[in-house]
Amino acid sequence: MSENKSLDRLAAFSDGVFAIAITLLILEIKVPPIDSIHSVNDVVDSIFHLWPSFFAFLYSFGGILVQWVFHHNILNLLNKTSRPFLYTNGFLLLTIVFFPFPTAFLAEYINTVYAMPAIVFYSGVSVINALAWFLFYRSIDKPKALRTSAFSNELYYKIRKSNYVALVIYTATTVLAIWFPYIALIINIAVWLLWVSLSLIEKE
Repeated sequence: MSENKSLDRLAAFSDGVFAIAITLLILEIKVPPIDSIHSVNDVVDSIFHLWPSFFAFLYSFGGILVQWVFHHNILNLLNKTSRPFLYTNGFLLLTIVFFPFPTAFLAEYINTVYAMPAIVFYSGVSVINALAWFLFYRSIDKPKALRTSAFSNELYYKIRKSNYVALVIYTATTVLAIWFPYIALIINIAVWLLWVSLSLIEKE
């Protein structure tokens, strides 16, 4: 099999997993049962009380989307694959497709006195996801280089440095969330917005 065809199959498979993960997020938002509705106000109140689910959905949707953008851009800068790269890509996809569960957990508990473990858990999943990205980036250069000439050393090390920062921040906010869960969540949202801004200015 040619290297280009191998990359095309990898991209198609990965895109499918990203799409499935994003689709699963919306399935966690349940329509209020009609037997609990007795007036138009009840409908409005029921929708309003779903705000934790909408928040968690948008937060995770945005996080998965920006990761797909980075993943897409990286694959466009490669000209071959390797078995370690295929496995690290698989591990990365595992962390992506797992996000619907902590999203549902966060939606269920964020507005309760039990918000702390939900936010700690979500942050912990983000740490594992950042670790998956670390392994993904490492496998691009080891045991053999998979980059095209357009993927310069400067760009490669810049991307890896941003990954180190993410790993440190998510680890720190996971610990912080034990005592200050909402502050940790706000920091994680700020980091998410940073990744969005970086994805918009990243060179093709």
